Amino acid sequence: MANGYHGAAMDEIAETAHVSKPVLYQHFPSKRELYLALLDSHLSGLTDLLLGALNSTTDNDERVQAVMRAYFHFIANDDQAHRLVFESDLVNDHDVSARLETFNKTFADAIAKVIAEDTKLPLLEAQLLGRGLSGMAQVSARYWLETDGNLDIDVASDLIYRLAWRGISRFPKES
Repeated sequence: MANGYHGAAMDEIAETAHVSKPVLYQHFPSKRELYLALLDSHLSGLTDLLLGALNSTTDNDERVQAVMRAYFHFIANDDQAHRLVFESDLVNDHDVSARLETFNKTFADAIAKVIAEDTKLPLLEAQLLGRGLSGMAQVSARYWLETDGNLDIDVASDLIYRLAWRGISRFPKES
């Protein structure tokens, strides 16, 4: 579905998957069902990747760095999963938007939990910061992709990590 949902035909999808069209329809009754299954799979993988990075250490500086690096590497993967997740031409479809919101909420809430525990900020404020950090990672990693390799991925993710860390580290840490 590199050409987007509307640009992909089931014939093309079957050919790319090296299966016959009837076999494809046995597993997915429609292109939409296939799309939702792929979206679920990619969102699950991204959630696992990001939560793994977030929970990889208790050092918050290293956490921010790991999360930024994970976002950039997900975007850098050439399997086009990031396009299906972040550039969907079905964002107004209720089922797609609900899945994307669940992903955004799950990850931002995990960040918010860490922020709230460390700073004792009210949960609503910590959730706003979690959404902001998540959005910063997502948008900057997508922009990095547009640089066509003119900016090294490690340099790019490090720049965004340092920006995020310098901002979030200013909040008081409670002991």
